[in-house]
Amino acid sequence: MSDLWRRLLRDLRNPLFRNGYALMANTGITAVLGMGYWLLAAHYFSEEEFGRGQAVITLMRLFASLTALGLMGALARYLPIAGRRTPGLILRGYGIAATTGVAAALGFLLTLPLWGETYSVLAGFGPGLFFLGAVVVWAVFTLQDVVLTGLRSAVWVPLNSIVFGLAKMGLLVALAGALPDGGIFVSWMVPTAIALIPINWLIFGVVVPRHLRQTAALDRRPPGMREIGRFLSGDFPGTLSVLAIVYLVPVAVATQVSEATFGRFSMAHTLGCMIELLAMNMAVSLTVEGSFDRSKLAAHCRNALRRALMIIVPIILVVVVAAPLILQVFGDDFAAEGTLLLRLMALAVLPRVLIEIYLSALRAMGEVRKLAALQIGLAAAVLTAIAVLFPFESVEAVGYGMLISQTFVALVIFGKLRRILKPAETRQLSVAQGPPGAP
Repeated sequence: MSDLWRRLLRDLRNPLFRNGYALMANTGITAVLGMGYWLLAAHYFSEEEFGRGQAVITLMRLFASLTALGLMGALARYLPIAGRRTPGLILRGYGIAATTGVAAALGFLLTLPLWGETYSVLAGFGPGLFFLGAVVVWAVFTLQDVVLTGLRSAVWVPLNSIVFGLAKMGLLVALAGALPDGGIFVSWMVPTAIALIPINWLIFGVVVPRHLRQTAALDRRPPGMREIGRFLSGDFPGTLSVLAIVYLVPVAVATQVSEATFGRFSMAHTLGCMIELLAMNMAVSLTVEGSFDRSKLAAHCRNALRRALMIIVPIILVVVVAAPLILQVFGDDFAAEGTLLLRLMALAVLPRVLIEIYLSALRAMGEVRKLAALQIGLAAAVLTAIAVLFPFESVEAVGYGMLISQTFVALVIFGKLRRILKPAETRQLSVAQGPPGAP
């Protein structure tokens, strides 16, 4: 135990591990508080409202993330070296994400009758305006975490999640009687909007000035908008395609099944995505540190991969074994209909770890074409597999599609990842010796 404690203290002095652990802790906190939130929602609201609330929140997050998720890679890549342009880069990110999200959401609202009964709750001026405001709020909320990570201050992220999660739960209970229809969505968004104020005060009032002081002595030219634009031209299309896996798939499922069935599917899907997010957490920290010091990229990749596997593999094993017990908390129907999906999604996280480490290395190296090709290929494989399997496996097709596709992609990139993981001196020796049998 003392050796483990000493290793943890040593890791926390390393920005790669400190930020990675903070993001992983945030995912764990979000998962626990999220389960508590949805458990309360299942108790205080009807099955139909539970499923409707899940569907509307997922839809809102889809629109808010259209550009926000696409900007996350660029912010992680360039905030560590942005210098005096740091505040402007953050504000541009907020503005672009909010504007494009609202434009897409407005198009959806104008064609609302085409999207089925589940989303009819958004009809009317008041509900529509609230939904558009929610998209703006969530777009900024999404980028806050990566801004703090890019500025090497991810330790604040879990604290924000704790306060946000507890506030959501309290407001959910308070609205159960007063707002039985729509109370879930309102309780989710009001604390989110309030949370923007202190977190952005922290970012612009404390973290950014400190970052500027700490990096002032570094002899670096701040990246220009043209350079960032070139990076986005490769990263954004790929990230947009991966976004389809996370948000478009459940939105599409909601149009094919009843509200009650979607609520049970969504609970297993959300928990599966939380485990997958763990794979991305250390990878985001890797992008930041790899961008900050390219000479240590191989070592950072090896360390990030070891720590990610050390934490994630036991979690996968626990979830695969205990999936029925985890979902049983929400009721017998949740366990009966969601166990296989949750197990499949948990197993799919293992190959996803390798994919995310490789993607983060490509971001740090600025390999935008390879980045786009891999992400688009991954999304195409997953979506095709789900579409083919859905008529036969229904909602479980989501789990099968992710496991099969991500395993295939991990096998494709495995050799390239191994080359990146090699120490620089080993790579140089291999080049100098040439291929086996060379004179």
